Amino acid sequence: MPFRGKVALVTGGSRGIGAAVVRRLAREGADVAFTYAASDQAAKDLTRELEVQGGRILSIKADSRDPGAVRRAVDQVARELGRLDILINSAGIFYAGPVEDASLQEIDDTLAIHTRAVFVASQAALAHMGSGGRIISIGSCFAQRVPYGGVTLYAMSKSALIGFTKGLAREVGERGITVNIVDPGSTDTDMNPADGPTVEAELELMAVKRYARPEEIAAAVRYLAGAESQFITGASLAIDGGFTA
Repeated sequence: MPFRGKVALVTGGSRGIGAAVVRRLAREGADVAFTYAASDQAAKDLTRELEVQGGRILSIKADSRDPGAVRRAVDQVARELGRLDILINSAGIFYAGPVEDASLQEIDDTLAIHTRAVFVASQAALAHMGSGGRIISIGSCFAQRVPYGGVTLYAMSKSALIGFTKGLAREVGERGITVNIVDPGSTDTDMNPADGPTVEAELELMAVKRYARPEEIAAAVRYLAGAESQFITGASLAIDGGFTA
């Protein structure tokens, strides 16, 4: 139980990669809180599943587009669970299409969730973190390589996390806090299912000809959240089947 006594917050933790991270950290002893925006039943099911296993689980309905809700969620975790050691910025959305077709609402939502919420949540979490703290963001392989059109908005928002991560790593390194990114490739979730319409095109771009399982992304997050990774900061870890090779 390497995370016993640790408290983690996973934003967007009711489904997909976020839920896999919640399960992994809880299984290894952490008390885990997660936020969700609309998946009420999924959040209830995940909470019930993990409470049966004996862990402390806190689900918080908070839309990452609302900076006030993000800050309140962070503070609630520290207040109700007693501390905050690990922040996983996992909330995400995906709008695809030509730049000319992107609406202002789609632009605002994407940047609010993928960049502003990460900044705000990290800012709030730092008020509660001590030495050994971890901030990990879920990025995307599109931050490093964009081999086709239609994902410009998404790629832009995820690329911003690189600058944020490198800058914040410099600021908090002397406090013993590390800041890193996990960049998944095609992962079998409801946002991008392995039986979806673009699967053949995506597999052509990969060295490993399959989609990742959410648990494989969670394993990378678990490593960066653990004690073994304390000398890694400001880094991007690609889990993409060779998409960016």
